[in-house]
Amino acid sequence: MNWDIVKGNWKQFRGEVKAYWGELTDDHLDVIAGRRDVLVGKIQEIYGITRDEAEQQIKRFEQRDG
Repeated sequence: MNWDIVKGNWKQFRGEVKAYWGELTDDHLDVIAGRRDVLVGKIQEIYGITRDEAEQQIKRFEQRDG
């Protein structure tokens, strides 16, 4: 998944991100705005996990079908 494309089409992707990480609020998604590094930080913060764990979750998200 190319995060430049995600950032450019954030309005379409934010619903998928919110469905995958249900604890993220619309305010969080506004702050993330398609930036992968910010998403990593928010996942860490909200779910209380390490950066490595957050990175692994994002990799699984990137590799999912549809």
